[in-house]
Amino acid sequence: MINVLLVDDHRLVRTGIRTILEDTPGIKIVAEAESGEQAVDMVAQHHPDVVLMDASMPGMGGLEATRKLLRNHPNTKIIALTVHSNEPFPSRFLKAGVAGYITKDCGADEMISAVKAVFRGERYIGNKIAQQLALSSLNPGGSDSPFNGLSDREMQVMMMVIKGKKAQLCISPKTVNTYRYRLFEKLGVEGDVELAHLAMRHGIE
Repeated sequence: MINVLLVDDHRLVRTGIRTILEDTPGIKIVAEAESGEQAVDMVAQHHPDVVLMDASMPGMGGLEATRKLLRNHPNTKIIALTVHSNEPFPSRFLKAGVAGYITKDCGADEMISAVKAVFRGERYIGNKIAQQLALSSLNPGGSDSPFNGLSDREMQVMMMVIKGKKAQLCISPKTVNTYRYRLFEKLGVEGDVELAHLAMRHGIE
């Protein structure tokens, strides 16, 4: 039996994934979490074999939670399941040590295949992601993203700013503004609207 923890801040998404996986013989959902902080606690409590980890969540983001989990529970297999198919997200998660990376527009069969593959000790990269990574390696200079130079926390703040969810960052408004102005300076933009447009041009929404 493969014990799975679902981590996503949207209940509807978790419900859909649960329906898919619980209809699959040999897979059991042992717990759900809606934040990185909850994921860390749930892994310690339930010791799942596989964690399906969303990237963008309030508080501790998926990438930070992944790093913390793998430090404390190195045998846990984590699959990044996210809407983000463009860089720098795949590379950052893979460097953090995830066993798999798939996007939320994948089919049910692919999600099930990913869970089973990482449980066997294999790495699973969705076809769309694998193709982009291959193209990036062939032409690294042509695929540079202005977001590659951002820290993990800056990326998290940037995602919350462009989604209008600054209040969900679990940090003070003053700290959020400090990060915002640092982002503006690094990326050469003058406000939230320009930041959102730049993100959209690079496939980050």
